[in-house]
Amino acid sequence: MRILLADDNPEVRSALRLLLEHEEGLQIVGEAHDVRSMLEQLSSRPFDVVLLDWELPTVRSLHLLRVMRYLRPDVRVVALSGRLNARGESLSAGADAFVSKGDPPTALLSVLRDWVKERKTEKE
Repeated sequence: MRILLADDNPEVRSALRLLLEHEEGLQIVGEAHDVRSMLEQLSSRPFDVVLLDWELPTVRSLHLLRVMRYLRPDVRVVALSGRLNARGESLSAGADAFVSKGDPPTALLSVLRDWVKERKTEKE
């Protein structure tokens, strides 16, 4: 799965890259530090998954998710946030999954591994 990391914090993007780059079936193919660069990449490059910081500055994520769905309805979105109450908001808005930034790394890996398995099954 091709992944776009969208978080304004470079340390978070770096930690996500370190976590995911050696995981079988996952490939980080883009990073975005703001809404503008995320939307540019989303509309010009192939991605299967966006790891979206739910508090990405300048645009409410609820509205951003609608734009993302319009541009790329096929892309799955994992909302990431340090605010646990963002879970309900993000899932109601249409995110495919939510992972707290305070969760152990296995929480995100579990979601992504399930999606990789699902894709393999669909291809068979």
